[in-house]
Amino acid sequence: MPRYGRPSAISYALGPGPITPAVKWIIIANVVMFVVRLAYEPIIDWLGLVPVDVIRHGWVWQPVTYMFLHADPFHILFNMLGIWMFGVELERMWGTPFFLKFYAVTGVGAAITTIVVSLLPFGFTRFMYGVATIGASGALYGLLLAFALYFPTRPILMMMIFPVPARYFVMIIGGMSLLFSISGTGGVAHFAHLGGLLFGYAYLQGGRGGLTAEIKYRYLKWKMNRLRRKFDVYSGGRSDWDRHIH
Repeated sequence: MPRYGRPSAISYALGPGPITPAVKWIIIANVVMFVVRLAYEPIIDWLGLVPVDVIRHGWVWQPVTYMFLHADPFHILFNMLGIWMFGVELERMWGTPFFLKFYAVTGVGAAITTIVVSLLPFGFTRFMYGVATIGASGALYGLLLAFALYFPTRPILMMMIFPVPARYFVMIIGGMSLLFSISGTGGVAHFAHLGGLLFGYAYLQGGRGGLTAEIKYRYLKWKMNRLRRKFDVYSGGRSDWDRHIH
């Protein structure tokens, strides 16, 4: 049995490691559109999500384009930081195509939630009908949900101070979004947050045999890839491991 000596030096890494392709281009697209918005403020009226424009005027691009606009530097900074922190690891596990599908589904799903809620006959929802919603928060909340499902005990800093297991972190922010949505405080984006969570869960629920089977499949695939890299095992060599996994 081979033995391994102790490493001669200890290395530390900040964040999830090297950026992945989809996350990189999502961040670049958001930064470019943020600069465009600073130069031309009225672009929000065309590309932001305004339910009345989607329903009455047929501006069907808004449920997609609103994800690439942000209000101020802190808004885009925190959203892009979150997409990098949680998206990189998920993209490595899922692969770029699945990651992009999930990101799109949760972002557009958050927009659909906002539009549907704006049609409800309640005082705290009617004002949303003519108000613009912008930002990638809905898609980010979807990534947070997926991260918590795959890594439920992984600590996340609440308020950048207190470490909280991922599953409880998502429960807390989901409850806060629901509370703020009902109370009508903190703007209109809380319904988008809830939509990102709900559509993210529904999308994973529809995976191979349901949510549990999807998570097990993706986690097993991720573990196998890590073991391959660790022991330098490649397809076509002496190992036939992958052939026996169905």
